[in-house]
Order: sequence, then C-alpha cells, then structure tokens
Amino acid sequence: MRIIGIIIALLWLLPAPAHVAAAASDDYPPLRQSFDPRLQRGLEQSIDELALRDAVDKQKLAVALVDITNTNKPRFASLNGDEMLYAASLPKIAILLGAFVQIERGKMTMTPEIKESLTRMIRVSSNTDATRMLNRVGKQQLIDILMSDRFRLYDPAVNGGLWVGKEYGRSPAYQRDPLHNLSHGATALQTARFYYLLETKRMLQADLSRQMKAILAKSGIRHKFVKGLAKYPGVRIYRKSGSWRHWHADSAIVEAGKHRYIAVVLAEHPEGSRWLPKIIQRLHELVVPTAVARAATP
Repeated sequence: MRIIGIIIALLWLLPAPAHVAAAASDDYPPLRQSFDPRLQRGLEQSIDELALRDAVDKQKLAVALVDITNTNKPRFASLNGDEMLYAASLPKIAILLGAFVQIERGKMTMTPEIKESLTRMIRVSSNTDATRMLNRVGKQQLIDILMSDRFRLYDPAVNGGLWVGKEYGRSPAYQRDPLHNLSHGATALQTARFYYLLETKRMLQADLSRQMKAILAKSGIRHKFVKGLAKYPGVRIYRKSGSWRHWHADSAIVEAGKHRYIAVVLAEHPEGSRWLPKIIQRLHELVVPTAVARAATP
C-alpha cells in the first residue's frame, strides 16, 4: 500500500489537465502540485497507529490535509484523495457557495432572512433550510456552478467532487452524480480545494468570502472535529460535517496561533464517528508544533 501511495503521489506531480491548471493563479499553486512527502509520511504513520490502514486499503476512508500556514506555499497530503464517497450533509457547503454566487451575480440579495437560513443550514445542519436555499439557488444552477470552469468542484476528469443532486429530506434524488450515482457526494481533495479557494479569496469577491467564512464558524454541533480539537488551546474552526447511517464526514479550516490547515475526512463505517475525533487530533499535531498544540492541555 505504501508503494502504491508513493506512485500515486508522484503521478499527482505530473502537469494537471489544462482546465484544472487554469483554476490556479501564479500566487497560489494547485493542491495537486503541492504534495509534501514529509507530511504524507506523517499522515500515513498516523493512520497506521490508529489501526485504520485496512479502511484506507478498502477505500472506506479518505483523508486530505493541507498546511496553509503559508497560503502561497501549501503543503498537501492525502489518502484516497480522489475517492468519491457519500457525504451526507457535508455538501451543504456547495449550497452555501451557490447562494453566494447568486448574490454576487445580483440574482439573490443577502437579506437577514437568507443569512439566518444559510447560518442554520451550516451551523446546525438544518435540512429544512438546506432544501429552501437549494431551491432559491436553483437545482440545475447549482450543478452548473459546481461543474463550471470557474470552480471545477465537480470534475469528471478527477473522479468527481462535491455534488448535490437531492433535496435534504424524503424526496427522491433529482440528479445523481454521473460517475458514482451519489445523491450527496464529495472527494476529500475537492473539498479541500473548496476551503483553499475560500481562504485565499479566489472563490468570491473578498467581502463575500469573509461573509461566507463567518457562516462556517461557531458550529452548533460539537462532535467529530470539534470534539477532537476541544482539548487544544486557542483553536478556531470553520467547518461542515455530515452523518447518515454508517457514513461520516467532516471538513474544516482550522486556525491555531500562527498555524492554519485544512482537514477533510470521509468515512464509510459504523465506527466512523469515533474515528474522526482521533484522526483530527493526529492531523492537528502534524501541522501545529506539539509544544504549541498542547500548551494548555492538563
């Protein structure tokens, strides 16, 4: 598995397809070209120590980690980064993006009502608000945004990415993703790209980017990443998680002092909700120096 991982990592260093490369700027390299061997070794060792290698080998666990302490020089590592899994409520971040794109286009207005609805959708994962906002954005319009040349957050050339093809409720799917037949899906790498574009203000106009990031703060659900990082001092988390049956996911920008990183974990296993707090602790200590990370730990 280690040899295969190294081969895949080396393949990622090859030039990206033209449409993928076009999404980067001179100042911010594509994550695929920011592979860091040392971070990769640390990630693999962490997964081995947590006895989760089998889940990786069976493609039931996908992880992406991006050290963005220096946003111009990200350090990227992943396991099954392009493996698309059912992600439950995590793809609500795509609806959030769709709403802000429509606001940017002048097709929606950020009224207090819409802001409150978007905030409930993200912070407490309201299905009612997610469905309301999805229909305000437009179902086909959201798919078009995700697949557009501007974002490429769902891209068949890299095995998909973020997808919303169903309301959040009992209604049937209206358009499953064309590669994996998922109603709500994600890959770890494309989700990490979402946060990297947001953090570097390339996703939207600067003011809209700040508003969007603010909605991702102050999570009202204290599990998974939030639970795992509770023991570390001075941590700020901007995140969206998701769970349904035995699918569990979390994704975030994490800030700790001078250090910042993006973490994404997707799991398909009954114990997945217990894996995520342990995984995020290991990822945190890969980026944040131990003396800083544990400064206030009893």
